[in-house]
Amino acid sequence: RFIACPRLARTVQRCLWAARGPQPVVLECGPGPGILTRTLLNAGVRVVALESHSAFLPNLQSLENSLDGQLKVIYGDFFRLDPLVTGTVKPPAVCSDKLFEAMGVAAVPWRADVPVKVFGILPQKKERNTLWRLLFILYECSSIFRYGRVELNIFISEKEYKVLTAKPGESRAYQALSVLCQVGCEIQLLHMEPWSSFVTNLKNKGLAVSKSMWLPNDHLCLVRLTPQRDLFSEGLKPTNSATFIFMVKQCLAKRKSRLTDRLNSWSLDNSGQLLKALEIPTDVKTGNLYPEDYKRLFEALQNCSVFTESWFHDEVLESIRNIN
Repeated sequence: RFIACPRLARTVQRCLWAARGPQPVVLECGPGPGILTRTLLNAGVRVVALESHSAFLPNLQSLENSLDGQLKVIYGDFFRLDPLVTGTVKPPAVCSDKLFEAMGVAAVPWRADVPVKVFGILPQKKERNTLWRLLFILYECSSIFRYGRVELNIFISEKEYKVLTAKPGESRAYQALSVLCQVGCEIQLLHMEPWSSFVTNLKNKGLAVSKSMWLPNDHLCLVRLTPQRDLFSEGLKPTNSATFIFMVKQCLAKRKSRLTDRLNSWSLDNSGQLLKALEIPTDVKTGNLYPEDYKRLFEALQNCSVFTESWFHDEVLESIRNIN
């Protein structure tokens, strides 16, 4: 799925490009025929185009050759980044270190400004899994987030946008994904666009295109996810972030259960006292606890031995495998 409408390309360009100050490079994932690519280039943006369909590469490479370093075209698939395989990674899969080396972008400290802006349209069939994996690598500062607070500008379905921004008490929408995204990122809705505006597939590996006949939501939402500068603390670090993710997932597996019951199931005898110290109601249900309170709870739990128990560690590792 890619952008083939000049009007939409201009809208996205305005969303991506601020008017003042030095601008980071834009990593465009899946440019297709290059409608957005040309729009960004005309606005003075430096672009790295990561394209996985070989049919589009000749035109993009021709455009690259006509410019003086403003565009770099790479054969690869952003959504097959850093695959969990042994041996040589074969294109269109791509390794983040090779990608960033080719982009000429060096790692910066976490609290520095955004080093790279990523633009992409999440694959419909793998949308939820892709969001989970992006959040996981964000929390552990791996893959693209080893280079700093990489900004994600992604088109996602309305359904998933509502999950990411859901509030406590919204029983169906408020999930572990909601908590982790709101703790980890600043979330901004930049634009909403009807599904009918997007070209959805290739025919016969050529450049002919057709519109999808099945539209699961009314719109796609262009959402900006900017990692929080103050995400990490003494209690929450990249090295224990997998445990935080697991804790949130376990708490919200049953959103109507009491938080104290969940904590007691982890053999935490003084759960009521702990919640009182954190000024969290002792009768609160897991589906009614705010994202920032989950973070505060986790940081407090780092002083409890239960989070170093081997059984808990084993379940965290299994959770990591499932996410990846």
